[in-house]
Formats: sequence, C-alpha cells, structure tokens
Amino acid sequence: MKNTPHKLKEALVVLGLSRKEAAVYISLLELGLSTVSQISRKAAINRATGYVILDSLITKGLVSISGKEPKQEYVAESPDNLAALFEAEQKEAKEKEVKARELSLQLKSIQKVGDRPQVRFYEGTDGIKAVFEDSLTAKSGSIIAYTSIEDQHVSIPNYFPEYYQRRKRNKIFMRSIFPDTPMGRARQDANENEYRESVLVPAITYGIHSAINVYDNKLMIASFREKLGIIVESEEIADAMKKIFELAWIGAHSLDRSSAEYEKPAPENMKSN
Repeated sequence: MKNTPHKLKEALVVLGLSRKEAAVYISLLELGLSTVSQISRKAAINRATGYVILDSLITKGLVSISGKEPKQEYVAESPDNLAALFEAEQKEAKEKEVKARELSLQLKSIQKVGDRPQVRFYEGTDGIKAVFEDSLTAKSGSIIAYTSIEDQHVSIPNYFPEYYQRRKRNKIFMRSIFPDTPMGRARQDANENEYRESVLVPAITYGIHSAINVYDNKLMIASFREKLGIIVESEEIADAMKKIFELAWIGAHSLDRSSAEYEKPAPENMKSN
C-alpha cells in the first residue's frame, strides 16, 4: 500500500522532526528545486516561517540552498541523510547522558540530605580566598588551625595581614600550630596583635603545605600548592577534628622550641671538644 504524504509526515514527526519541518521536507521532495514562496504554499505555512524552517532543515543536512536572493531556491537532500541525522543526534544524546551522570555525582557532593555531611569544593586562588572568607563567619568566636605560614603567604600575597585584622575585629580568636620556620616565628611574635595563640613544632618532621581550620561545625582545608579549598560541614566530623587538634595541641607544646625543655642545653659530657 502506497504511503500518503500525511503518513510520511507523521513518521518523520515520530523520528523527531517538528510537524512544520516534516511538512516542508515532504513538500520539497515532491516539488524539487523550489523557491520559499512555492514551498510555503505547498506546506501551508507563511513565508516568514518558511525561512525559519528551511534554515533548520539546512542545519540538519536535509535541505540545501542555491543561488542568491531574490532568486534563492531550495532542494531536499536525499532521504538517506535522515539516518545520518538521527545517528548524530543519538551520539550527542549519549554524550549528554555521560556528562549528566558525571554532573550528577558532583551535584550530589554538595546536596545536603538529612544529616549527611555537606562538602563544597573551591578551585584556584579565588577558591582559597573563599574558604578563608568563610572562616570569618565562625559563630563560636574561635578557630583552631594547623597551618603552613610560608605556603599561606606565598600563595596569596598581601591577603593574610588584612585577614588577620578582620578576624580580630570580628572577635574570632585563633589557636594555631605552625611549623617552626622564620615566618612561623614571626607570626608567633605577632600573636597578641593578631588575636591568636600559637605553638611551634619542628618543621622538618611536622611541616605541611596546607592549612586546616576547624570552627563551628565545619572543617576547612586549603591546599595551597594544588590551589584547592574544601569545606566539610558536619557536626560529627568537626567534633572529631576538634578532639584530634586538642591532642595535637598538647603534643605541640611539648615540642615547642620556645619552651625551656626544648631549649635546654646539652649536658657538658655530650658537648663536642
């Protein structure tokens, strides 16, 4: 049984063409080389819409154009192009599906579901600044930290001196463990001015290249060399990190080079001749 134009148009619509696209394509197959006026009349659409639909079909590889205005004419490409068109669309849809699955995992990482920890990632220099800016919102009025002062100041020049003063104005007190370096000692000397208490630990053994801050129900990590900031919002994780810090704080005091025990001279019989 011979297919009618109506049935063919419906089949094209099922495959994904709009009704007007299907009508114009069928009309062009029947007419052959034609002007937009001829095509529009046969497809029962107005001339302005005809131009829009023809441009869409050209993009899809189903129509080609020849000549220049006012004598532009259009011709339908081979129906074989339909298979290529839908194959390309299927490939694009598959790529979108893969990207959607990847994006879904990223979106889930920031979605707060019940009591599950909320994790946020920040990239680049602006990302590092963003996580430190968040620490200035500490409602508890205190931050505990283990920080590489060298990496911190080198990674964002001129940012931290003002940050310290803003933290002080916000009345957020900090207790910090610093690797014992010249810059770490300089920050320790500025403790009172920067509203902080700090303790030094041997840099060779306990040096790091990042900053770890804990405040309220948040764990903040700034990886200066990787240019990555992370904030984990979780009461349970923050509580665990606070307890770990208190243990580290006790141990750091026993190692602090500023303590008398650390600086105690070696016995006479241990000194070299």
